[in-house]
Order: sequence, then structure tokens, then C-alpha cells
Amino acid sequence: MSSPPHSSPGRRRVWRVATPVVVLLSGALFAVSAEQSDGIDLRGGRLTDLASVVRAERDEAGDLTAEAADLNAQVEALSAELGDRSVTRVQDEIATLVDPAGLTEKSGPAVQVTLDDAPEESRLAYDGNPNDLVVHQQDIQAVANAMWNAGAVAVTIQGQRLISTTGIKCEGNQVTLHGLPYSPPYVIVGIGDPAAMEAELTTDPILAIYRDYTYIPGGSVSWDMTALDSAVAPAYTGLLDLTYATPMSDAG
Repeated sequence: MSSPPHSSPGRRRVWRVATPVVVLLSGALFAVSAEQSDGIDLRGGRLTDLASVVRAERDEAGDLTAEAADLNAQVEALSAELGDRSVTRVQDEIATLVDPAGLTEKSGPAVQVTLDDAPEESRLAYDGNPNDLVVHQQDIQAVANAMWNAGAVAVTIQGQRLISTTGIKCEGNQVTLHGLPYSPPYVIVGIGDPAAMEAELTTDPILAIYRDYTYIPGGSVSWDMTALDSAVAPAYTGLLDLTYATPMSDAG
């Protein structure tokens, strides 16, 4: 039996060159991965479900909102120290607007409306349109609008104060408010005359359609309206700046 052929000198030279190249490329790959991950496990071992991601994003957004409120307070304090008449005049004008803008806390008698999706087992067994059994953004907006129409002095959704620039958006099975996602049940509270708000909420045509879907046999969306002796609407503490699109300058 013949012995195996020895490797040729040319093949040995190839391995001597290729081996360090592979090692260098591997090290570069690890370095790039570490930089791109920014300290986060790229395999997702620590955030294995959407709920964890939502909680992490909500916590971060809360921290940034608190930081922005602190910076706004510092700006106001520094402006007050200037003592300039023009600054004082502007501050007086601002003081007359902060209350209607939702920047001060409100309390008093209120009405609370709670909307909720149908139970999951009911949605799975339902033969009709599955959208019939979930709460939509227009349902939440209709409740808030009815409260405003009845003279509410403040409205909150999930404890978040509504202001003129508040947007309510559906994203999947959640509603996003001020950039934060919330899951049902959705609790809307209006501070004002309970009798006036209950009357408006009862006669509003959009909400009448919603309540029709609370009678679907086997499980449906829910509606609960309760008068409260007292409730608190916290002041809005988020960002107030608005960003608008601007036309691009002509390139040529």
C-alpha cells in the first residue's frame, strides 16, 4: 500500500498566508459586531418578547420627558432672573395660556368611560369581521370629543393629559398616545359637569354605533360609564415644539 503524498511546498505556503488572514478577519468581525450592538445582545436573549421591548421604550420615553420638563423649568427660572420688562410681559402672556393649554393640573367631579376589546376566545370564535370586536382609535377619539363638547375642562386617556396637539394612533392591537403605546382597556376621564357629559356621551351618534357592537352574542367590545365625585387630570409635561416640513431650495 502506497503512503499518502506529501503536501507540496506551494500548498504549505498558501496555508501559512491564509491562516493569519482568517484570524484577522474574525477579529474585525467581532469588533464590528460589538460596535453595532452598542452593548445590546444581538441575539436578543434579554428582550425576548414584545412586551419587554414596549416596557423598555416606555421607560426611556418617560425618562426623556422628565428631563425635558426639568430643562423647561430651568429656562423659565433663568428668564425670570433677567428682570427685563419684555421678558416679564411675555411671561405674563404665557401665564394666561398655560391653563387652557393643559399645562396646569385640574381636579373636580368627572365622568369615566372604559372601553375594552372582546375576550380573545370570543374573537377567535367570531364569524364576522374581527375588527367588530376591538376598540379603535376613532372610538377613543369620539369619547374625548363628546366630553369636550359637553364642556369638560380637562380630559385624560390612560392618565395622560390631552392637549390640542395630542394624536391618538392605532398600531396593531395597541394605541399610541404622546409616543407611548398602551393596551386595552382604555380609560378616558373628563373633568367637568358629570350630567352634561353623560348626556353628550349617551346621545353622540358615533358612540351609539359603538354601543351597538357591545351586544354581539358570545362576547363583544365593552362600554362602561361611571360618574366620579372627584378626579385629577395632571398637567401635561411633554414636549410642546412642533416640527413642520419646509420646501427644499432649488438645486439648480
